[in-house]
Amino acid sequence: MARAYYSTVLDHPADEVWQVIRPFDHYAWAGVEGETIIEDGKAGDQVGAVRRVTLPDRVIRQFCEPAPVRNYVATIHVAPVVSSRQAFVEWQASFDCAEDERDRWVRQFEQEGFAVWLAALRRFMAELRAG
Repeated sequence: MARAYYSTVLDHPADEVWQVIRPFDHYAWAGVEGETIIEDGKAGDQVGAVRRVTLPDRVIRQFCEPAPVRNYVATIHVAPVVSSRQAFVEWQASFDCAEDERDRWVRQFEQEGFAVWLAALRRFMAELRAG
């Protein structure tokens, strides 16, 4: 099983960060341009919810589409940095894939996924504060 991991510290209290990222039907914070809805009338925090993101060039149904990785499980965790009132955010995923594709997919999730989305979260939070 492969594992991808990325973490950062944000200059916002952990509870504020969690309020932004918790709703599964809200993905603008990650810099994803497009409409995001939860299928079948489920709530954004309901187990088994399927997020459908309509992008300019395609539609993604997360956790439903065939992918080159299998058994994908991701977790995003937000914890307070008590001494500074910042938030420690870590995003990790485990998955199975072909052995010769392992490094590629770990890099894809870490650097082109988690790192990019958390940088977008940093910008989103700064705009909220300035707003």
